[in-house]
Amino acid sequence: MKKIILLTVLVFVGFVGHSQEVSVNDTIKVSATRLPNGELVPTSWLPEVVVIGHMTDEQRRLARERTRLRNAVYVTYPYAIKAGKLINEINAKLVGVDGRRNRKAIIRVREREIKAQFTDKMKGLSVYQGKVLMKLINRETGNNCYEIVEEYKGWIDAVFWQGLAKLFGSNLKQSYDPVGADMEIEKYVQEVRKLYGYTS
Repeated sequence: MKKIILLTVLVFVGFVGHSQEVSVNDTIKVSATRLPNGELVPTSWLPEVVVIGHMTDEQRRLARERTRLRNAVYVTYPYAIKAGKLINEINAKLVGVDGRRNRKAIIRVREREIKAQFTDKMKGLSVYQGKVLMKLINRETGNNCYEIVEEYKGWIDAVFWQGLAKLFGSNLKQSYDPVGADMEIEKYVQEVRKLYGYTS
């Protein structure tokens, strides 16, 4: 009887020892990522760590400038779209018109519309926003503001408004360069177009 009990204990101990061996060498399930060549690589995710750095004075200044520019584009781009459409419509109407008097009559009618739509809104813009608006009008029409004023009002008015713009540190003749100097403005324009669904 003692032999049977001893044999049973030995078998049981051997079985437990064997099962422990198997569990020690068993696999552990982990996430995997498939590489482009098809190989699976074990992947583990580390907990998120938030790193907060302190901005230098220069970084703060640049961030303020970017925010100011972004706000200016968000405010002025809808006006530039409307102004661009009106100017392009006027240009289309003037294509077949001969005679200075006939051209001025068409311009005068549209000028009243433009004043009615934009005068009050333009008074609320800052000088900085006005500069951005001039660039955006150039973007929408292909003409700088000096050329537009000269075409519709004459060179005397164009020179007068250019002088006034210079007084405020601006320039009616400024061009728009979306891949150079105005890359930042173009980035915000694309942001506004996507946000508000401008298609044209």
